[in-house]
Amino acid sequence: MAEKKDDQQPNHDELAESLTDLFSSVFSMVKSELQGTNNQLDLLEKMNLRIAEEYKGFGDVASGLRVFVEQLKNKSGSFDQYAQQIETIEQQVTEFEAVISMLDRYVSMLESKVQSSCQNPPPS
Repeated sequence: MAEKKDDQQPNHDELAESLTDLFSSVFSMVKSELQGTNNQLDLLEKMNLRIAEEYKGFGDVASGLRVFVEQLKNKSGSFDQYAQQIETIEQQVTEFEAVISMLDRYVSMLESKVQSSCQNPPPS
């Protein structure tokens, strides 16, 4: 019986050693997988921080553009007053052109009458 125990002891030590090697290998594999996952997460975090900085810059640009557009709207509003004045002046110029045209025709008619009376002296 003691011999059987001694025979089982080397098998038991060999089995224990094989199991230890197996668990060590599985542990190393899991540790490597977790390290790879951690590396990917670190990379993803760095990428997110970089993108956040870039989008922050875009936000600043958009904010500046919004202010610029508001300023342009204010300036455009002040030009509306001048545009109305220009339209009024344009209407008045059109009316003056019509009056000038009538005066021109009247002066032409008077010139014709004066020339006609100068060419044909009145009978005396």
